[in-house]
Amino acid sequence: MIAGLLLGPSLFGWLMPGASAALFATPSLPALNALSQIGLVLFMFFVGVRVDVHKVGSRRRVAMATSAISIIVPFVLGAWLASAVHARLAPAGVGMLPFTLFFGAAMSITAFPVLARILIDLGMLRTELGAVAIACAAFDDVMGWLILAVITALARSDGLSTVLAFRLLFFFGYLAAMAVVVRPALRWFVRRRGLQFGSSADDLVAVLLVVLVSAVITEALGIHALFGAFFVGLMMPRDAHIERVFEDRLEPLTLTLLLPLFFAFTGLRTNVQLIGTAAMWKDAALIFLVAVAGKAGASTLAARMMGLGWRDASTLGFLLNTRGLIELVVLNIGLELGILSPVVFSMLVLMALATTFMTSPIVRGLRAQSPDTAARWKVVS
Repeated sequence: MIAGLLLGPSLFGWLMPGASAALFATPSLPALNALSQIGLVLFMFFVGVRVDVHKVGSRRRVAMATSAISIIVPFVLGAWLASAVHARLAPAGVGMLPFTLFFGAAMSITAFPVLARILIDLGMLRTELGAVAIACAAFDDVMGWLILAVITALARSDGLSTVLAFRLLFFFGYLAAMAVVVRPALRWFVRRRGLQFGSSADDLVAVLLVVLVSAVITEALGIHALFGAFFVGLMMPRDAHIERVFEDRLEPLTLTLLLPLFFAFTGLRTNVQLIGTAAMWKDAALIFLVAVAGKAGASTLAARMMGLGWRDASTLGFLLNTRGLIELVVLNIGLELGILSPVVFSMLVLMALATTFMTSPIVRGLRAQSPDTAARWKVVS
């Protein structure tokens, strides 16, 4: 994200506009975006393969309560902030309702793939706390995409209630098909191949075909392709051999080449130079403060009320405060719909960058101060 920001109009394009235009020619950007989307889809599938929802176990109530609060409070605060800055920051012709709804949705998002990568890097993905954070983030983002579907329909003003009803109906039908048809089929296929799974490229082709079809379906439903890939990962059998196959054959290229392209692509669309006055920087700071208070603060209080200690609750709160990847996807949609101006887009990208950047050091600090965390939130192998 930082590299993309520096390579875009915020720095490189500002210092050397001719070289920037030559290096990032406009006709090449769609291909760059397409490669980045493939990387996102594959990464979400890997996350689904690794996550075992049964690890939430006795903490299911914590996950449900924290998820609900971490959606409602940031949404309300974001909508309130949007109503206060609408006259100054909203693009011409954008009404109060779509602007406030979009701001609320943007504040409610947790960057599910980035959170997963942070948990992997911290060695927390296989812990109960990591599973709770993943469960909360998954619920938050599904709800966020449903809200975004409403906003998209509202912005286009073409049969809001009908469009939303059909999307919900087909989405629940898709979930039922995944559980009743796709999950048994994948388990039968993997069981039939046994330890030979992955020895032939045909095995990977078959699974990736299911991943891509699922991604296309959820994209068509307005939920986003990332969740289609994630749901297929959840349907895969929990097996260490299967994980190793994907880790060895597909993950290195995805994590080192394809996934970073999305961050770079978004940085190319962000221009910090547009935030050119002290008043605008105050607005940007206010957006950041409301984002952290609404997401990290509310999630921490909710988890504490559900019985977690302050350090564990704070750890969960700051994990859910991670906004990077999914937030950038949402912001790009808002920019394309015309709900966000380039100035507000840049402010929100900076907020997403800051809330993502602060997560790892804060969580490391909280874990270092709490040596008994590993015992209470045990690693499940």
